[in-house]
Amino acid sequence: MKLVIAEKPSVAQSLATVIGATVRKDGYLEGNGWRVSWCVGHLAGLADADVYNPDYAKWRYDDLPILPEHWQMVVSKDKKKQFAVLKQLMNAPDVTEVVNACDAGREGELIFRAVYELAGCQKPMKRLWISSMEDSAIREGFENLRPGADYDGLRDAALCRAKVDWLVGINATRLFSVLYHRTLNIGRVMSPTLALIVQREAEIDTFKPVPFYTIVLELPEFSVSGERMADKDAAEQLKTACQGADVTVKKVERKDKSEKPPALYDLTTLQRDANRLLGFTAQQTLDYLQNLYEKKLCTYPRTDSRYLTSDMAEGLPVLVNLVANAMPFRKGIAISCDAGAVINDKKVTDHHAVIPTRNLQNADLSGLPVGERMILELVALRLLCAVAEPHTYSETAVTVECAGAEFTTKGKTVKRPGWRALDAAYRAALKNAEPDKETEDKALPDGGRLPELSEGQTLHLSGATVKEGKTSPPKHFTEDTLLSAMETAGKDDMPEDAERQGLGTPATRAGILEKLVSTGFLERKKSKKAVQLMPSKDAVSLITVLPEQLQSPLLTAEWEHRLSEIERGELSPEDFMGGICAMLRELVRTYQVIKGTEYLFTPPREVVGKCPRCGGDVAELQKGFFCQTESCKFAIWKNNKWWAAKKKQPTKALVTALLKDGRTRITGCYSEKTGKTYDATVVLEDDGRYANFKLEFDRQKGGAK
Repeated sequence: MKLVIAEKPSVAQSLATVIGATVRKDGYLEGNGWRVSWCVGHLAGLADADVYNPDYAKWRYDDLPILPEHWQMVVSKDKKKQFAVLKQLMNAPDVTEVVNACDAGREGELIFRAVYELAGCQKPMKRLWISSMEDSAIREGFENLRPGADYDGLRDAALCRAKVDWLVGINATRLFSVLYHRTLNIGRVMSPTLALIVQREAEIDTFKPVPFYTIVLELPEFSVSGERMADKDAAEQLKTACQGADVTVKKVERKDKSEKPPALYDLTTLQRDANRLLGFTAQQTLDYLQNLYEKKLCTYPRTDSRYLTSDMAEGLPVLVNLVANAMPFRKGIAISCDAGAVINDKKVTDHHAVIPTRNLQNADLSGLPVGERMILELVALRLLCAVAEPHTYSETAVTVECAGAEFTTKGKTVKRPGWRALDAAYRAALKNAEPDKETEDKALPDGGRLPELSEGQTLHLSGATVKEGKTSPPKHFTEDTLLSAMETAGKDDMPEDAERQGLGTPATRAGILEKLVSTGFLERKKSKKAVQLMPSKDAVSLITVLPEQLQSPLLTAEWEHRLSEIERGELSPEDFMGGICAMLRELVRTYQVIKGTEYLFTPPREVVGKCPRCGGDVAELQKGFFCQTESCKFAIWKNNKWWAAKKKQPTKALVTALLKDGRTRITGCYSEKTGKTYDATVVLEDDGRYANFKLEFDRQKGGAK
């Protein structure tokens, strides 16, 4: 009997159907010599800090840095039942081999290995590695199972990534939260990403527009423009000079040009286009694409490749034709298939580019949720464009001379629309409009074509004007442009074929953006044309106080590069982790609060004491006294029924005393039994869920209750 473990029940069901494990059991499927079960995502993860030392439940500067010597994995409380099923299945005497069928990537490897090791399993391990959930791909994958040891590097990289995220998150978050009296979530990738946005906003805020002036000459059938001029008076003088001078054609250059089709989608480029064209967030796009993958309509989503492998070339024309027939926007447009444009074995790593599957021909696309259908159409469009003919056109550049100055314009004549015909048809379908003819230079009345001109020809000047403009500031980030910046760690000049050393991975970037929004550091703000990503005041404050090693995109990208080296077996995990630990020791040892920024973060709340549960700051708010540690729920409510029955309300002085000593003397408590008042000592008893109180009385004097 062989055991297959998938990442989630829906995937397990698809695998089981193909290999014949169709009998449903408690937590698994069985049949045809196979058992198939599932992990329900991350069943296990790195233990919290207080597992290593109960004292770490409280956030204290003196405990930092927290650097576990022996890391522990623990099973999530809500997933212990399924873990018990997997442990029993893995160690069953009749199971001879375990197949890791979790997601074919870094995180999927970690999900399986954590369970395998926690279960104490020592059975032989194989790896199912597929890029599509089509039945044919699943069969081929099971026919070509790979040794599990081939992916030890992937496991090491995944575990190191989890550890470094834990170390940076725990230590930096606690350090800055304690020093700045506010819970500040800091992450290995999250903080440098935030730094990119804050830096962009600073550039926009400090930008000073510079006016410029351009002279435009109106000629028969077209217009020409001069170079930008900084001096308005000089521009006006040149305009006046042109009005009384001849216009002579100085140069006419005609060139035939070709624009190659775009490459296929990897996850990041798909997320960018979906944000720009459809308004989807990166997370929405990933979720829709994941659903399409599980429905067998698209290939594996979390890929960083934009090409296909050579073994896919033979079947590509059939796929292209059925995709074209399923897409209504391409009606009337001839379809071609240049497989060579998208085949490149050297540029395919773990998974090839995202493309539709052949299951498209039998699917009811109208029955898909709107978001999934729109993403599927975008993926289909990119496949059709990528294998289509190039867009070819003739470009004419004209230079004329007038009053000793040169003026230029360009015209364009389309020879073969090629892939751009498909792109224009898709965009028109989005707007429920007819496809525009090839967009040309809008300055030309006939849509881009210049009249026949010859060098030395004299033209009649219809008029001359001075157009005033201003230089533009950098644009606010959108998810489209931020994903691009994350991919290159903020470098604008990275060559297309360079090895990417970016912030995060295609699989993690969407989650990072969502966390920045949920923690209040980023806000999605609608503008006329797009949804912009705007940093909050606290985001700007955080980047102001963070040292370079925690906010540098290039340094974080270098860490990501080293994780890739671990995956390839080129760097030992011990060397990598040693460097991270040394950095954190240095950070805690040397970092000092920047003078004047102690209460930089809003809202400033008066701290009344330390939390008995986690050691964080307790502050007074309108309705009570609350721990400022985000993950801690300690609270003393002002309208607490226990206090109300005694006709008392917790005051700042009373709560301060309770938090300091655990008890305090109160006077004038009302007794519901006697209707009289009494004095007593109130004792704070926190059970980890609720802050409870009890009364103690002076034995000699007694007291009423």
